[in-house]
Amino acid sequence: MSTPPSPLWEVFIRARRGLNHVHAGSLHAADAETALRNARDVFTRRNEGVSIWVVPSSEITASSPDERDAFFDPAGDKVYRHPTFYDVPEGVEHL
Repeated sequence: MSTPPSPLWEVFIRARRGLNHVHAGSLHAADAETALRNARDVFTRRNEGVSIWVVPSSEITASSPDERDAFFDPAGDKVYRHPTFYDVPEGVEHL
């Protein structure tokens, strides 16, 4: 009788304050606390991180790269969202 595999977790690490969390890899663990500890041991062995996120892979929903054009097409119709739509007044140094 074999035991079912542990759930798959995605690991995100923030290298230092002010930076974004970046996907570091995946691991199997029985629960969130175990996943967090295992992620610390596997992905931050040399003090590379200040923060770790673990997320069950089953909870991630992503768009498909094959559907990129159709998925992001509505944003192309809204030219007012592009910074080139606005005129910058003379004398304004920083926006």
